[in-house]
Amino acid sequence: MGLSCFRIRGSQAIIITDPFPPDSGYSLGKQTVDIVTVSHDHPSHSYVRGISGEHRLVSRPGEYEISGVLILGMNTYHDAVKGQSRGKNIVYLMEVDGVAICHLGDIGHVPGDELIEEMGNVDILLLPVGGVSTINAIMAAEVIRKFEPKAVIPMHYKTPATKRELDPVDNFLKEMGMGQVEPRPKLTISRSNLPISTQVIVLSP
Repeated sequence: MGLSCFRIRGSQAIIITDPFPPDSGYSLGKQTVDIVTVSHDHPSHSYVRGISGEHRLVSRPGEYEISGVLILGMNTYHDAVKGQSRGKNIVYLMEVDGVAICHLGDIGHVPGDELIEEMGNVDILLLPVGGVSTINAIMAAEVIRKFEPKAVIPMHYKTPATKRELDPVDNFLKEMGMGQVEPRPKLTISRSNLPISTQVIVLSP
């Protein structure tokens, strides 16, 4: 959908991550969901009033079970100096229909081994790559080596729709040894059709 916002549809629940406001350059549209996760309080990541209907808001670390979805939220930092510059960030691990999805929010550092061990297996990694206020392409590639996910979806990078000063996704693709990747409008994935080795998938905003 844009920035760090994704719409994840499972068999029992629909999740929206880090909803963005109208002035972000992207359109949230009309969203009715069951769960909203917010990684930190920045306006571009916490536009919860843009979501209609009843839903559960998850904006703190902890363990949750909502509508058949297991969610583990863990504290990390929005910078590389333990939050002294930009504060904290919450990483969410969500198990949806047997698929483990990790949303790193606006993480500003490479996660330590303790956090990665606590999270365990990650099938799909939603990974910021645009630098400036998050990790950059080089750090993102290191995160992938640590997590070894089956699929990686880059997020929080510069596009024609947003005026934010971020690096383009091409920097990350180059770091991964890849050329141009044709963006997909959506991704349908299940436990049975996960890639065998790490695959980078670009979604169109």
